[in-house]
Amino acid sequence: MLKFAAGCVALIALGGCAGRAPQISPLIQASDHRLDCNQISAETKINNERISALATEQSLKLGQNVVAGVAGFVIWPAWIGLDFQDAAGKESRALSQRNEYLLAMAKDRCQPKNQVARAPEPAPEMSEPLLSSFASNAEIAASLVAR
Repeated sequence: MLKFAAGCVALIALGGCAGRAPQISPLIQASDHRLDCNQISAETKINNERISALATEQSLKLGQNVVAGVAGFVIWPAWIGLDFQDAAGKESRALSQRNEYLLAMAKDRCQPKNQVARAPEPAPEMSEPLLSSFASNAEIAASLVAR
């Protein structure tokens, strides 16, 4: 029993070493006040590419955890390979929040200064009313009878 308890403690202690530590980017950076519209767009594009790469890493890590978990029932030291840190998930959430911040900053800075008000163009006349995909049976039947 003592060996089993010692094995569990060692498993938990070594389990923290299985994955990498997340490198979370800050939401607001010191140089943000100097960014122009093109730089904001470029940084958002870079963040989106990084989020895509992190999604791939996260799915691979999930596969690794499944394999290590299943193999752990046969060979218990395989459970040491489980990654509970979710570094890719935390980093992608931080980058998504950064992109939201950059989008709000772009709305403030990148709008055209001179806006001209225009009257909306009239909608073209339709011969038949469009049915919603959420139309009731009575509405569908009435439209079929009217044809």
